[in-house]
Amino acid sequence: MRKSLATLLALTVASPAFAASGPFFSLSNTNFIVSMAFIVFILVLIKFKVPGMIGGMLDKRAEGIQSELDEARALREEAQTILASYERKQKEVQEQADRIVEHAKEEAKLAAEAAQEDLKKSIARRLQAAQDQIASAEASAVKEVRDMAVDVSVKAAREIVAAQMTAAQGNALIESAIKDVEAKLH
Repeated sequence: MRKSLATLLALTVASPAFAASGPFFSLSNTNFIVSMAFIVFILVLIKFKVPGMIGGMLDKRAEGIQSELDEARALREEAQTILASYERKQKEVQEQADRIVEHAKEEAKLAAEAAQEDLKKSIARRLQAAQDQIASAEASAVKEVRDMAVDVSVKAAREIVAAQMTAAQGNALIESAIKDVEAKLH
């Protein structure tokens, strides 16, 4: 109530009210009529408790804003918690991926070493097989040379014996051979 009286007093004392011509407290003075209408308007607002309603609405609005701020803070904290969780999970996944890559590198290195060892063994086997083939080819060539030498020797001996032997010597050799066979068979 004091506020309204102070407002009313300020309006009546205000200098613009004295700007109109003629006496102030007459119905022909527009400044007086406007001042009275304004005072009545203020009194109606006070009578229907409009300032309290406006204050209540502003308080409700402030409470709504405060609850939205509290909710936003809670959501922010929850988002930070989720972000920290995802960052931790991402770090764990990165570490696991690094371990997998390191393990794969080690396996690849071991596989390369095993492949190199297998290649060495394969080369050694092929080299041994080639040496065996060479030895077999040498033995076969030596055998062929010996067989040829024997054939050539037999042919040469036959020709020499045939050229130098007479019929009587041939018959004597045949009889001697028959006696040897008989002695060995009995």
